[in-house]
Amino acid sequence: MRSINILIIGGARSGKSRFAQELALKLGEPVLFVATAVAGDDEMQHRIEEHQRARPATWTTLEITAHVGSQIDRQIGRSKVVIVDCITLLANNIFNQYIDQTSEQIDASLIEQKLIAEIDELIDCINHTDASFIMVTNEVGTGLVPANKVGRLYRDLLGLANQRLADHADEVYLMVAGLPVLIKPARHPLT
Repeated sequence: MRSINILIIGGARSGKSRFAQELALKLGEPVLFVATAVAGDDEMQHRIEEHQRARPATWTTLEITAHVGSQIDRQIGRSKVVIVDCITLLANNIFNQYIDQTSEQIDASLIEQKLIAEIDELIDCINHTDASFIMVTNEVGTGLVPANKVGRLYRDLLGLANQRLADHADEVYLMVAGLPVLIKPARHPLT
């Protein structure tokens, strides 16, 4: 089977990660699971632990917060499938590197440049790797307009990152209430 590039997008708790894991099992092992979350508080630590328990023990996990494409290149080994969960947190990690904690000093063009470089590095990795990729991300553009400048910038830049990934993907699924809706068809549907 040829490799495939899949983007799964949806709201919080819409079933994105569960669906990504189901697709990975259909594509075959070995699977490399790339986790981008940082446990900044107890709630996030609990979510990370939930995700860890849900993954098959046979999968290799790579926990990285930036330079995902180059890290995957170095550590992909024999993996046939790579899950990147999630782009939303990866974007957050980039933001946190380049804003001060008071959010008063924001260099929007620098943050955009760094985030797009991160996404382009991932796309380059996908382009020269034989493995299938499944990327998970949140759709943040359909809700309320964020009340502050940082929130609006984050929403806008994550939207740009999602567009780049969707443009490059063979398949794009929108998760709604745990149901995958195929919004960009592939040449060889999996489901």
